[in-house]
Amino acid sequence: MDPVSRPATEPAADYAVELLGITKRFGAFTANEGVDLRVRRAGIHAIIGENGAGKTTLMNVLFGLLQPDEGEIRVDGKPVVVTDPSVAIRAGLGMVHQHFKLVPSLTVAENVFLGMEIRRNGLIDHRAQEEKTRELSERFGLAVDPTERVGLLSVGIEQRIEILKVLVRGARTVILDEPTAVLTPQESRELFSTLRGFTQDGMTVIFISHHLEEVMEVSDTVTVLRRGKAVATRPTSELTKAEMVRLMVDRDVSFERPARAATAGQNILSVRGLWARDDRRHPALRDVSFDVRAGEIVGIAGVAGNGQTELAEVLSGLRPASHGSASLNGQDIVTLSPAGVRAAGLAHVPGDRMVRGVDGNASISANLIMGRQNRAPWKKGPRLDWKAAANEAAKMIQRFDIRARGPGDTVRRLSGGNIQKVVLAREFTNEAPFLLIDQPTRGVDIGAQEAIHDEIMRQRAKGVAILVISVQLDELMKLADRILVMFNGRIMGSVDGDTADEDQIGLMMAGIPQGSVEAAA
Repeated sequence: MDPVSRPATEPAADYAVELLGITKRFGAFTANEGVDLRVRRAGIHAIIGENGAGKTTLMNVLFGLLQPDEGEIRVDGKPVVVTDPSVAIRAGLGMVHQHFKLVPSLTVAENVFLGMEIRRNGLIDHRAQEEKTRELSERFGLAVDPTERVGLLSVGIEQRIEILKVLVRGARTVILDEPTAVLTPQESRELFSTLRGFTQDGMTVIFISHHLEEVMEVSDTVTVLRRGKAVATRPTSELTKAEMVRLMVDRDVSFERPARAATAGQNILSVRGLWARDDRRHPALRDVSFDVRAGEIVGIAGVAGNGQTELAEVLSGLRPASHGSASLNGQDIVTLSPAGVRAAGLAHVPGDRMVRGVDGNASISANLIMGRQNRAPWKKGPRLDWKAAANEAAKMIQRFDIRARGPGDTVRRLSGGNIQKVVLAREFTNEAPFLLIDQPTRGVDIGAQEAIHDEIMRQRAKGVAILVISVQLDELMKLADRILVMFNGRIMGSVDGDTADEDQIGLMMAGIPQGSVEAAA
């Protein structure tokens, strides 16, 4: 069959995909329990829910990556036993994962046809692959250059390639898992336009996202999962954002930008002309300068991979600077070790919590006193007072709503969101004058996000200087007093949090300097 071609007479079933009574267990834990999901043909069906609600598990069952313990799958009205992804692909299903699976050294066309190369006289016909890639990209508005090496392209283009890979294999139903996580607002809108084009061509889209504004903008129907069960399926037009959240977490959650007093005081962090290299020795930070004052939240916005990680590593002593300075309360910190930076007054919530945030094999108590084990009340003579540590941990577990059996629970046994709360609890109670928070709500469900945001605002009210790095623009627009936008290692501009405009920030995220944005406005 030619790429994306369909049989001349398709089944007349109302539903492109049906999952009926799907149950999936992992030991004693039930990830999906009797889930019914019916996805109408030629529409965009969103699936939403808290982390751990069972969204990804359900899609992995549909695509053959997991096998259900109970239930039935139907495609175009016909029962299908999806034993592995190859069966799903033959049934007309395609899945674009959140983490791309491309080979950087190959061209766009080579990646699109990887594993199903077009051959002529026993050799790969690169010209034919490039022509078909170009035809497909033009047909669906996924502009790419088939001859470009993937390693040189932006993440937005990489996503288009992943979608083209699915289309070339004949997908009639496309599953997208958190598709906008790495995109600018403008790239997201381009993607939504493409998805609407799919439905006009008779295709079906299943859209998994935690960005409810996007769900409301692009989807026709929403299914809400809660604790492994499907609790509602409604037309999107009949739901408000608040109603979606209530269905997800069974309570009301506020999304409003918190009111705030003007608390900004003296400079706590001053960064001047900072340069640094990435792991490949390429420039990652280019002449970065900014200040963070006491009682101020400064946000760093940008598509992942534009220097934010390296900035956090330099400030926390984990990466050397090439040039420039960064001072904390007047003390230069760029030459200090991580322990030295902490002693100077920095508390750090790292973006990679399992690598640098916790010891997964240690208890919650042990993780909560790391870095301060030599202080009272945990130090008693030459030994640690584990009873005092457990008592303090119990208080933090309650304050930060860490879902665990107790202070002695091993951190590795916790969910990702609860591991994040352990890190936040330790760092937020360090009484440091400067908080560096990288991806504060990564892997945290929507109810816990509200609690974390409230805690960040409490730290601000206490006069702590806070630098928040987040790929979630709505999070920065809710929290930050000022938002700095990074692109290719540079700060493209600064916007006031009270008047921040998503389009303005999005253009700077795409590399258009602030002056050009303001002139265009």
